[in-house]
Amino acid sequence: MLFVPWRYIADWKCVLCGKCCKSYSVVLSFSEWLKIVKNYGVDKTASGVDKLFMKRRSDGSCVFLYNASNVRLCGLQHVKPKACKLWPFRVLSEPKFGYANEAVYPYGGNKFFVYADSVCSGLRYGEPTWEFTNYVLKEFVEIALGRRNGQSKTTANIGFLRPYVRF
Repeated sequence: MLFVPWRYIADWKCVLCGKCCKSYSVVLSFSEWLKIVKNYGVDKTASGVDKLFMKRRSDGSCVFLYNASNVRLCGLQHVKPKACKLWPFRVLSEPKFGYANEAVYPYGGNKFFVYADSVCSGLRYGEPTWEFTNYVLKEFVEIALGRRNGQSKTTANIGFLRPYVRF
C-alpha cells in the first residue's frame, strides 16, 4: 500500500468500483458498532481480540457492498463508519508517510498531513484543483476531526442512486 501526499492529486471522485469495500477490513468504534447492530443485527459485524469489525463475505467484500449493474454501492450511507467516510484519505497530525511539505494541509490554525491510498481508482493525479483543495479535502479533514458528520463532496454524493436500486 502506497500513500500519496494530497498535493500530487488533482481531484478525487468515487467511481463506484468497490475496491475499498473489498480490500480492507473496517474497524468500528463502539458507537458505530452499536448503530449497525441496532439497525441490522449483530450478525453483520465481527469481533477480534480487542476490535470490532464489519463482517465480510467469503469473497472478502463488506456485507453492505451491493452490486447493481456493475456499480458498487454502500448500503450504509445513513450509518457509514468514519473509516469508510474517510477512505481513500488519511488525515494525520504527523507526516507518517513522509513528504511532509507535500502532505501538509492547514486547517483552523493547525497543520494536518493528508495522504491518499494509491489503490483508489478515483484519484486523478496532477496539480490540485481549487475545488479539490478547498472543498473536498476540507470535508475529509472536518470528518476526521469530528467537526462534520454528513458528506456532500465525498462518497455520499452517490447516495442519489439509492432510490433507484433495490437492495
